[in-house]
Amino acid sequence: MGTALVTGASAGLGLEFAWQLATAKHDVVLVARDEDRLTRLAAQLQAAAGIHAEVLVADLATDEGIGRVADRLRSDEKPVGLLVNNAGLGLNQRFVGGDVDAEVKALDVMVKAVLVLSHAAAGAMVGRGRGAILNVASVSALLASGTYSAHKAWVRTFTEGLAVELKDTGVTATVLNPGFTHTEFHERGRIDMSGYPEIVWLNAEDVVATALADVRRGVVISTPSARYRAASAIARLAPRSAIRAIGRYRKALDEPADADAGV
Repeated sequence: MGTALVTGASAGLGLEFAWQLATAKHDVVLVARDEDRLTRLAAQLQAAAGIHAEVLVADLATDEGIGRVADRLRSDEKPVGLLVNNAGLGLNQRFVGGDVDAEVKALDVMVKAVLVLSHAAAGAMVGRGRGAILNVASVSALLASGTYSAHKAWVRTFTEGLAVELKDTGVTATVLNPGFTHTEFHERGRIDMSGYPEIVWLNAEDVVATALADVRRGVVISTPSARYRAASAIARLAPRSAIRAIGRYRKALDEPADADAGV
């Protein structure tokens, strides 16, 4: 895979992707908004794994930020062999009566950025005849839990369509669909998850290891853990009326805040 670019690398799954890729001896490009966090992480990765870690500060809710990362993906200098579109928002509000600007920001980060960065990466990778794109969605793509489900459903369908288009080019596309995962995501999004039993939770290390193994094998749909594969199968087969019946708004701990990475 050569150099890997990870968005939302400062926390959550993005942080775990950065560590696992670095320890596998891949150079990394770390993308997020928090320059201090990224700089500390880059130093840690270089010291621990002996790889080169490049810091790219960008806000993917802005055209400027998306453009900066897209330009890096098109660059022939230290070309990116793996794009991990991981950045996301822990937006926790009802759509009706909620802040529409926050909704647009979430859409830009989790949909627009995925589209633009995948386009930039795929074009460069196809030209070289090799590469991989990993887009982080969620099992919530199969549910009806607000605009987050809608965003992740788009990512899932988009990635499947991209995989079809990339067939026989030497470039692959994989969509990762984790369930609830122990990261900073829900805490930074101020989402109350206290009512969920421990059995529903996954470890970030296992989620990322599964995703990277599936990328190496060219798997299109990656769903970590047998229990979430079973849950996904049930959700696909269940009547949509039943899916809507279990959709619900999760209570915020206090005022909602955003996060750089998570599920």
